[in-house]
Amino acid sequence: MWGEATMSPSPEPVYPDYETETSQTSKLIKKFKETPFVPIGMAGFTAVVAYGLYKLKHRGDMKLSLHLIHMRVAAQGFAVGALTCGVLYSMFREYVVKPKE
Repeated sequence: MWGEATMSPSPEPVYPDYETETSQTSKLIKKFKETPFVPIGMAGFTAVVAYGLYKLKHRGDMKLSLHLIHMRVAAQGFAVGALTCGVLYSMFREYVVKPKE
């Protein structure tokens, strides 16, 4: 009576560039290759925090607030150091390695 509407899947993807060209994993890998010190900084920050939490049990008579301050300063120092190395690395790639233009 009304005509039948069929709901067949379309042969082409809705977002062809997104679905076929890049996935989330490939975007993440590409970003890590462009800025390798960001994941290093994140991993170092996580490692320092994990070590600080482990040492929390064996801090002796040190106050909890002082231990947490030391842990925060160490974690931030590692992250800032890794980001600084990343900036220096990108400047080296841009101005020293690639000045042949």
